[in-house]
Amino acid sequence: MSSVDVPLVELTPAAAELVRRLRAAHGPLMFHQSGGCCDGSAPMCYPEGEFRTGASDVLLRSLSVEGVAEPVDFWISASQYEVWRHTRLIVDVVEGRGSGFSLEAPEGVRFLIRSRLVGS
Repeated sequence: MSSVDVPLVELTPAAAELVRRLRAAHGPLMFHQSGGCCDGSAPMCYPEGEFRTGASDVLLRSLSVEGVAEPVDFWISASQYEVWRHTRLIVDVVEGRGSGFSLEAPEGVRFLIRSRLVGS
């Protein structure tokens, strides 16, 4: 697979399963990855359209998730995109409570980003 074919963002199987559960409970979803500190640097999952994106955000990918009818858009702040533009972001899930703003917080798990340079 060439670096052009490598998706800039993808879900692990555990993250995809959590997305399916959250979709069933909350309807269509979206992600936003900011460049903030602490929980602000974690990918946040929201009901689609609840987080307002704008000119300071980049749509990395509309993720197709098996068992989810519609794509799940993954947005990133433009400043964070400039830092991570050559990085493949892998959304995973770990135990522990993350931000209260992300939909998975009450589940006792949190989304996090694992990364690899594009081409590796």
